[in-house]
Formats: sequence, structure tokens, C-alpha cells
Amino acid sequence: MYDPIDEVNYRYRLAINYLREANEAFSRGDWRGTVAAAQLSSENAAKAIIAVYRIPSWSHDPSGELEEVMVNLPRDLTGLVSELVVIVRRLAPEHGRSTYGEPERGLTPWEIYGRGDAETALGMARRAVDIMRTVLKSLGLEISD
Repeated sequence: MYDPIDEVNYRYRLAINYLREANEAFSRGDWRGTVAAAQLSSENAAKAIIAVYRIPSWSHDPSGELEEVMVNLPRDLTGLVSELVVIVRRLAPEHGRSTYGEPERGLTPWEIYGRGDAETALGMARRAVDIMRTVLKSLGLEISD
């Protein structure tokens, strides 16, 4: 039988630590680093919830998996998890862009992001982590940082 607690805890810690990195990158004015860490934080926040029900895939866009496990969640959490689906789906392409840039345009990752991009991604990651904490707590899986 699948015991999710280790995987949930692992993904939770990844989400928290990547959010910390995103905050630190933002404070340094590292817009690319902020977006990259924010994307990974949001991805792992979603995977922490997925892990309650099954082992998450290696995809950088687990939004479809999150939608699939939503049927197992109490109804009062589905609105929050739907919001997380939107965040994860929106940030997923940034994994590739923050790593490789836009080669077809000859732009490196450091050339494509500005302060506004970083603020948006950081805000989304903060919300993703808040949703993750709320959902896990509601499911009786409070995990300490």
C-alpha cells in the first residue's frame, strides 16, 4: 500500500526552499533566478498535493495530474486546487525559458525577464505555497517547515 507521507514531506520541503530562493533572488534583482525558483516552488506545491494520492510524475507541468486527483478532495478544497492548477499551468513554460532562454530569438534567460515578470512569478509561487499549506492542513497532513 502507498504511504504518501514521505513524498508529501519531500515535495513540501522543495516548495518551501524554492520559494525561499525566489525571495532571495528577487531581493538581489535576479529576475531570471526569481522566475526559475518560483516555477519550481509552484510545481512542487502541486506535487505535494498529488503525492497524497499517488507518486507525482517528473513533468514540470503537473497541472493535469492535479486535476485528476481533485476528485479525491473534499468539495470545499476544489476551488483552491483549481486556482493552483492555473498557477502551475501558467508557470510551467518558464522552466524551459528560464533555463534556455528563447533560442529562436537569440535571447538568453537573463535577457528575457524584467522586474515585472519576477514580481508576477513570485506572487504566484507565494499563493501556490499558501494553497498547498491550506490543503495539506485540511487533509490532516500539517508538515512543519
